[in-house]
Amino acid sequence: MAAQPVLDFHVRLAPRPGAAERLLATLDECGLTRAVVCAGGTIDLDRLSRQLVEGGQVETDADNDAVLDACAGTDGRLVPFFFANPHRSPDAYRARAAEFRGLEISPAVHGVGLTDPRVVGLIGVATEFGHPVYVVCLARHGAGVADLVALARRFPQVSFVLGHSGIGNIDFHALALIRDEPNILLETSGGYTCVAEAAVSRLGAGRVVFGSEYPLQHPAVELAKFQVLSLPPEQWRQIAWDNAHRLLGEEKR
Repeated sequence: MAAQPVLDFHVRLAPRPGAAERLLATLDECGLTRAVVCAGGTIDLDRLSRQLVEGGQVETDADNDAVLDACAGTDGRLVPFFFANPHRSPDAYRARAAEFRGLEISPAVHGVGLTDPRVVGLIGVATEFGHPVYVVCLARHGAGVADLVALARRFPQVSFVLGHSGIGNIDFHALALIRDEPNILLETSGGYTCVAEAAVSRLGAGRVVFGSEYPLQHPAVELAKFQVLSLPPEQWRQIAWDNAHRLLGEEKR
């Protein structure tokens, strides 16, 4: 595996001094070639963990400017995604969309479900700009994987990425729900090894992307998950590199 290039499809930029330098150093340490970067620190982790269980929301804007600053000058090594706030007009995203390569929606942070018209408006903008959409789902009405499926069917031309192996760390049900939805891929951070293995088997290696959720999870941990699976090199190449570049419109890179 180490000999092949790896694109980490989901890292966050912590809102702390030196965060970009630490991110790049960690990529080097783990042998990661590129990474998709989303803003972090929009909500503190104690509140986020409570919201995951009890519900709730923040209306805070993510620091998307810091993401752009971190990605600038890296010659494409760091790829910026726009972390949208559904409490704002979709025009806020539309005005900046050309500066970014994709969109993130997180009901866990902003508390707005995937069936909400405000999210639908954001997906409409992603459609205009050809952006893939990274989504975090919850075991909650309006924000579940079934709701993502409904959204993906409404926007068949958009590529969606279901983050964190679905909901929880053993979400085989998510695999069943998205199996027949070709425009939904699975990003594997957080899930058990058995889920990653089942995703490759049930969805095919062409619909799985590697991600770490750095800095909350060290990339070395997520790489180890695939190392123990001993996938054929061609499958690992798809998961670690080819699929991500297809999502970014860089198939020939």
